[in-house]
Order: sequence, then C-alpha cells, then structure tokens
Amino acid sequence: MTSPTPPGPGSVALITGGTGGFGRALTQKLRERDVTVVAADLDSERNRSVADELGAHFVALDVTDRAANEAVVAQVEAEHGRLDAAYLNAGISAAKSDDALDLDEFMRVVDVDLFGVVYGVAAARPAIARAGGGAIVVTASLAGLSPMPSDPGYSVAKGGAIAFVRSMAPRLTREGITISAICPGFADTAIIDRIRHEFEAADFPVIPAAEVADAMVMAWESGEPGAAYVIQPGVGTVPYRFKGVPSAKTATGETAVVPEALRPPSMR
Repeated sequence: MTSPTPPGPGSVALITGGTGGFGRALTQKLRERDVTVVAADLDSERNRSVADELGAHFVALDVTDRAANEAVVAQVEAEHGRLDAAYLNAGISAAKSDDALDLDEFMRVVDVDLFGVVYGVAAARPAIARAGGGAIVVTASLAGLSPMPSDPGYSVAKGGAIAFVRSMAPRLTREGITISAICPGFADTAIIDRIRHEFEAADFPVIPAAEVADAMVMAWESGEPGAAYVIQPGVGTVPYRFKGVPSAKTATGETAVVPEALRPPSMR
C-alpha cells in the first residue's frame, strides 16, 4: 500500500453537508491548501452557488439514500481519479424541543445523522483504499458524549455515530484508513439559530465554525483511529478519554483478558 496523500495539491476530499456551517468553513480551509473539494449537499441553487463561490465541485446528495452515496463516490473517482478523504458532515436537529416525543422527527434525525454516516463510510471505504489510504472524519457532537434532554434523536444519532467510528476503526486501520469523530459543543452554525437568543442572553460563548474546521483538517492529517475530539470554547480540541467498563473475572478471581479481535481501540 502506498502512503496516504496528505491534505494538499493532488488530494481529493468529499464533504457531505458541504455548503453550510462546518462544511463551508472546511471547504475554505482545504481549498487554501489546494485540495480538490467535492461539496455534496441537497440540490438547490443556493447550495450550487455556495460551492461555486468556494471553488468546490458540487454534487447533489441525499445522505439517507444508500445508493446515492455509492453513486456520488463513483462520480468523484470518475471525474477526479481518486478519493483521499471523506468528511461525513451532513446533519440536522429536531425542529422543536418539548416533552413530547415525535417519533417521525426522531427517526428523520437518526436517518440523516447516523445512517447517513453509515452509508457514507460504506461508500467511501473502498475508494479511499484504492487511493492508498486516507481519512474518514465524522461530524458527531458533544451531545453524543453528554446527551441533551431537549433532543433525544440528535443525542442518539450522534452517540451512535461515535460508537460506529470506534467500532469501525480497527478494520479500517488495516486498510490504511483513519476514521475519527469530531465532537464540538455549541457552535456558530444554523443548527442553533432557533435557540441562539438564549446563548446571547446568557453570554455563553459558541465555537466559531472555522475552529471546528481546523480540527477537521487536523483529523485528516494526524487523527488517531477511533478518536473522538471534543471542541469547546476556551478549551480547544482535545481527545476524549473513554472510561473502561468493569473487567470480567475468571473463576479464580483474576482479570479476564478480552480476545484481541473484540477489544475497542482504547484497549489496544
């Protein structure tokens, strides 16, 4: 296997949710390094215009469509010859927060924020391996580590995405692919627009999208397999340290050793 191509001239990155929030900031960062960026997003004149302004190639994609994910990756390879990094960044939150549990909305959020990641990994994995290795970076959230009672669907989806990243890391590492998750706290994107006034009233700092984009670039350059990087105002980007569960004991009271193939990344 050849050495993975780092972010720079000659490398190609796919970003889902590529024209808004984190995706837009990340596209700007990567284009500054002369990375060829393919911004995938829902088909609209606005999204096409943003991609054009940023110097990115635009492809229409509904991340909940498994076949569409595969078709987009095939298009990227056909038009650009390779795929070095996939940023699975598309995400939504619930439109409202109250004590009722709207199951349709719950499933819609999980479909985009969790299964969009699963389909994206499945589609990008073989292409990145064909390029000699690279990176998959998943936009999760602090809500995946510390669930929000105001949005259970979002918390479940982001927590599931983190678990999926950690579960997939060992097998992708064997193919030269590093998969990691970015877990920002409250950030300055449209996803907080409906509650932005509450942050302003409390003088609570939100994270600039550019700071999250810097972490995303770092995850491609030097991310650890299975890592979940927490980003908080005034703290910066730090890897989350997962606590171990109580160990099993043998009949004689000794600590049982988990078979290597079943160990999470933090135990290897």
